[in-house]
Formats: sequence, C-alpha cells, structure tokens
Amino acid sequence: MRRLLLLAMAAGLAACASQPRHDAAPIDPTPLSLIPMPAQVQRTPGQFRIDALTKISVAPGDTQARRVAAQLQAWIRQARGFAPEIMEGKPGAGSIALATKADIKGREAYTLDIGGDGVHIAANDETGLFYGAVTYWQLLTDPNARNGVPGVHIVDAPRFEWRGLMLDSSRHFQSVSEIEHLLDQMAMHKLNTFHWHLTDDQGWRLQIDKYPKLTETGACRKAVGPDVALTGDADKPYCGFYTQEEAKQVVAYAAERHITVVPEIEMPGHAQAAVASYPKLGAGGKKLLVSSDWGVNTALYNVDDGTFAFLQDVLDEVMAIFPSTYIHVGGDEAAKDEWERSKTVQAKMKSLGIDDEEKMQGWFIARIGDYLEQHGRRLIGWDEILDGEVPASATVMSWRGTEGAIKAANAGHDVVLAPSPTLYLDRLQSTLPDEPPGRPSAQTLKTIYDFDPVPAAIAPDKAKHVLGAEVTVFAEYLPNWYRTQHAIFPRMAALAERTWSPKTDWNDFMTRLPVQMSRYRAAGIVPSDAAFAVAIAAEPAAGDKAKVTLSNQTGHGTLRYTTDGSAPTPQSAAYSGPFDVALPTTVRANAFDGGFGLAGPRDREIDAKSLLRRSSDELDTCSDKLVLRLESPDAVNGERPVYKVDIMDTCWMWKGVKLDGRYGVAVTVDRLPYNYALWKDAKGVVSRKARSAAGELEVHQDTCDGPKLATIPLAKAKDGRATLDGILPKREGTHDLCFVITGKPGPKMWVLGDVQLR
Repeated sequence: MRRLLLLAMAAGLAACASQPRHDAAPIDPTPLSLIPMPAQVQRTPGQFRIDALTKISVAPGDTQARRVAAQLQAWIRQARGFAPEIMEGKPGAGSIALATKADIKGREAYTLDIGGDGVHIAANDETGLFYGAVTYWQLLTDPNARNGVPGVHIVDAPRFEWRGLMLDSSRHFQSVSEIEHLLDQMAMHKLNTFHWHLTDDQGWRLQIDKYPKLTETGACRKAVGPDVALTGDADKPYCGFYTQEEAKQVVAYAAERHITVVPEIEMPGHAQAAVASYPKLGAGGKKLLVSSDWGVNTALYNVDDGTFAFLQDVLDEVMAIFPSTYIHVGGDEAAKDEWERSKTVQAKMKSLGIDDEEKMQGWFIARIGDYLEQHGRRLIGWDEILDGEVPASATVMSWRGTEGAIKAANAGHDVVLAPSPTLYLDRLQSTLPDEPPGRPSAQTLKTIYDFDPVPAAIAPDKAKHVLGAEVTVFAEYLPNWYRTQHAIFPRMAALAERTWSPKTDWNDFMTRLPVQMSRYRAAGIVPSDAAFAVAIAAEPAAGDKAKVTLSNQTGHGTLRYTTDGSAPTPQSAAYSGPFDVALPTTVRANAFDGGFGLAGPRDREIDAKSLLRRSSDELDTCSDKLVLRLESPDAVNGERPVYKVDIMDTCWMWKGVKLDGRYGVAVTVDRLPYNYALWKDAKGVVSRKARSAAGELEVHQDTCDGPKLATIPLAKAKDGRATLDGILPKREGTHDLCFVITGKPGPKMWVLGDVQLR
C-alpha cells in the first residue's frame, strides 16, 4: 500500500481499541490538537470510541462519499490495526457516517459532529468530505483521545482557495515516491496546490516527446558541491527527469488527495538547460552547458517565431499531462544582457514599437498567455511579469516581498503570496549549530505563522484578488529527501493554518504542535525540532568555572538539564537562569511539556579550551551581502563539515575577545567550489591584495583595517581542509579580532571553519 501513511499515527493509540464507550461523559476539557484549526468549533458532551465492530456508512449511490470512506478506512487501519466495514444504507448507532448534502454551503466546506451516537461528516462535494475525514483522523490520532474522541460540532471552510507548496525539482531531483510522500502530508494539512518547478538553468526535468534532447542533454549537469556526494564521482554527471507517465502518476496521486498540480516551465529566463539542449533557442548566439552554478544565469530564449513554436509545442505536451487551470511560466530573474546585445532581438523590438527590454518581456509573456487562454488555461507567473503588459487574466505570484502582490491586486490581477524571505523554506529556521547547510537568514516557525496573506496596502475592495499563499522549497541546498523534510516540517503546518483558519493564535498553535510532531514521526517524516530545541551558550566565569545560559526559540516548554552526562528527563533540574559549572563539564538539555521531551536533547562539552574556540557559525560575517552555510565536499569522520561564509566577502569577526598576554591561534580552513552566477552583483565581490597565488589568512585587531596581528599563508593548506597555526603579539584588554582571506574567490574559495586561541 502507498504511504497513505500518514496514517500510522500517533504512538500508543492502538491500545485504545478494546476499551468500552463512554457515551454519557461530560464535555472533555482537553484541547483539540487540530492543525489547521477549523473555522468554528463547539465542544459537546460525550465521546466516541471506535472498535473492530464500528461501521462506516454511506448512502446508496453516493459515490463521492464511498471514495472518501475507503480512504478513511485505510487511515484507520494504519492507526488502529483494523478496517471498519463500509456499509451502504441508513447509518446505524455507533457508526461513522459520510454524506454529500446540498445544504452545506461553501467550496471545500464540511460539518463534523461527534457524540455518543457516532460520527457524522457532511459536505456538498467530495473535497469537503475528504477534509472532514482528515479532521476526524486528526482527532482520532491525538494521544489525549485514548478514552474516545471527544464530542464536538465543527463547521469549517477554508479562508483561501490557494493553499500551496512549491517544490523545486530542477536544482535537486526528488523521486516520485518522495513526492507522493510529500503529497500525503500536504493533504493531511489541507493544502490543495502543489506547484512543481520542473525547469531551470540547472536541469530540465520533464520528458517532452517532440524534443528529446531536453532530457537527453538538459537533465544532466556537471556534478559540483553536494552533487558529488550523490553521484559518488566528481566526473559523473548529476542527472534525473520524470517521464510523462511518472508525471501523470504524480497528477493522479495528487488528485486522489484533492491537490492540484501546477507545473512551472520557466521563460524567458532561467532557460539555460533548454538552450544547452537546443542552442538555436538562445538569444546569446553561443553554445552553453547546463549550469552547475546557483544564482542568476543570463541565458534567455530568443524571440523569433521558431522559439515560440517550440514553447507552444512544449506547452501542448504539458497541458496534456497537467489538467490544472493554471500553467506557471516563471518570468523571474530574466537578465536582459543577451537581448540588449542581440541585433535580432533589437530588430524585433523596433518592429513592434517596443523601446525597453522589460516591456519586451511583457510582450513575450503576453503572447504565451494568449496561447494558454486559447486552450482554456490561465497564465500565472512571478511578479516580474508586471514589468510589462500582461493579459488581464494573468495571475501574479509575488516573491520579491509583497510589493508585487499589492501592485497586482490593486490593478485587478489575482495574486498568490509567496514572498522571500518569509515563505522561503530554503532559509534556515534557527541558529542552532546542527542546522543543515542553507541560507542562514532564519525564517522561524513563528515568522511564517505571523505572516498574513492579505497585505494591508491592498485596497479593501481588491482583497478578493488574493487567492492565497504558498511556501516555496528551492533546492540548491536540499540535495536529498532528509534535508527537504527538515526544511518543510513543521513550517508547513504554520502556512496551513494561516491559509485555512480565519482566526489564528500562536500560543494555542504551539500547544497543538507536539501532537502534530508525533504524527509526522509516525508517518516516517523527520521534522525539524528547532522550535523547541535548547541552545546552550557558555562563557568564562570566575575561577575554574563557566557560566551557562540555556534558551529555546519559542520559549515553549520547561527547559531541563544535566551536568553529569546523563540524558535529561522530566525530573532533571529546571532551568531558571544562568548557572555556573566547574570545568570540564558536559551540559545536556531539552525542553519538556509535562512528561514528554519536545525535541532531541542537545549537549555541549565545556572546558577551558572550548571557551577559547569559536566556529564560523559563532563568528559574525563582516557583511551580510550573501551569507550561506556551505558544506565541504569532503567528509571528516563520516560527516561533511558546514561553514558560514559571505560569498561576497570572505571575512569573519570574533567580537569581544578578552586578551591578557601572548596567544597562539589555530585556524581551520577549507577549500570549497565557488559555483555562483552573480550577474551584476559580481562587481560587489570583495577582493583583497594577496602576497601569493594561494593567498593568506590575515588577523587584524579591532577592525578589518586595524593593526595586522598575524599573516598565515594558505599555501600550507594546499587545496583542502587543514588547521593552520599562527602567533598573535602580546595584547591586553578586550578586542575584536577580524579574520580575512586575501585574493578573490573563484573558481574555488577559502572558508574559515574554527578559530582556537591558546
């Protein structure tokens, strides 16, 4: 059976099956652990417990209810170990009844009633019934419902019609089974739109029968960075694409879960994989390779009739696979350099009376939009499509903040909010040292929960144009399914509640989240626990001691710790403020809610040496132009180290160092690929004069232009990870230390790992 999964639900539920019903029980005060929270919830007396004799009933001939009943039956089998029989006819006492009813108003709306006499789910269509069944399943898989699901009356419908997630399969490729696993979870969060990013500079991932080179050539690139770990060989290309049958399989799987798949075929930019496959499509007049560089590549489609014939042929096959109303055409980050230099493009612009390349993009997108309209589809694109004239029917997806949505909605366009950085899940969600590689401008669980999809600057009479919102999962730094899960969960839950529920309450959401985390684990999902995990900070204290400070991101739960190396338990010491420990000591800590740990325990070994050591994560970058956490291509003790670096300025600051004499310094450095397409930002890369071809690591006092304390030749490191030693002159007092790499990065760059004073 497919991972319908989910379903195997929260631990400990199966033990409830044989207990008797308690039909006359009063209203249970236990909170309902539902995510997203329904629009209207009223607690009622009693509770209902299923057992092996429970029936699921549907009206004769109600095929929609019958399909949802079969899905609910499978979920119960996974959660409880038995499958209630599906019966047609009038529901009997103690049954789970599903029915389509015309008097239930609202798209995707449903009602759910639970009491001593059974469960009643009603909706005006199959989607509403499905979501009602999901709500019942969530109640059923709450460990607090061991004595039966509490009585409740729910009237529910979503706030927004577009509740989405975008997955980038171009930068890194996911298997069909992994995507289906994601679709299962989307359905259980009542998300209904899967935006599938299938083409980009780094890979064309969809088979197009008329143009086989798109996947023969365009689906492979030179392996670089994390790609090498996946291919196992730097000389082996990184490849992958979906056959049309596989894409249809994903569409059908999603449809069964009431999810629409919206494909994205990028144009006129992010086109390098296509141009590498068919060079005549390009505007640059030169042969290109599929890009291995992250960022803004400058390859653009040409604007001649042959290129539009190609794109229309591609869209014909795309529309045959994807029945969605919307077809996403990208339109973002289309650097116009090639169009500006192309005599052919300039001549075309002149013939059209267009004097600006941005307006030319508008003409390009409008022509594609007209073609889609002729085929009964609607164009959606990133907010750059607003820079030119586009069809009135075009829908705008706002990613450059919310400004695009405001402009589009006020102009009468439908909009979907997907602003960077707030809803970008490639942004890390904490500053914990065990966070995976990615972009460290943290977008926490609360950051996403606090986002309102309707910006205040949209006129009240235009708010109807806001279709909803989606989180985006760009995959440059998500090379495998484990990291993709870590990025998505549980932040998906925050987006789900913001787009479904009319009223939201952060503190209430946090009380419901631990049960949701148990559902993830039961479904084979490994979520991030960063919202609860404990950060352990230490600084020198008087005598042979250190002062320890504990914290967690949300402040939720009681922080408990040990200093004897044992795992913290609900009986361990509760943290009430900074405390001193003798050196050496290992502090271990976790957050607890009652008797349950909310995260994995974190630990820190603290000794005199560690107090004089800082990792790149603990240092400040000298600027924040483009800060990343990057992993080494080479493993150390089975793991690849991760380094924080501003790729525009390889410079780090250790602030407030107490110096009281002469110190040695040991600095770990590493050499990483510099695979970034920076376009016009390349001129902002900081270059420092080097004394040698390999460059140097310089240590400066107070500022990066301050007195030079040490120069360490990088040639000693050769071309990989090494620890280099230096001597700092005698200093007194507290100073900042600046560590800079000389030279200019590319095609590789030096990064700093740790700094150890001694």
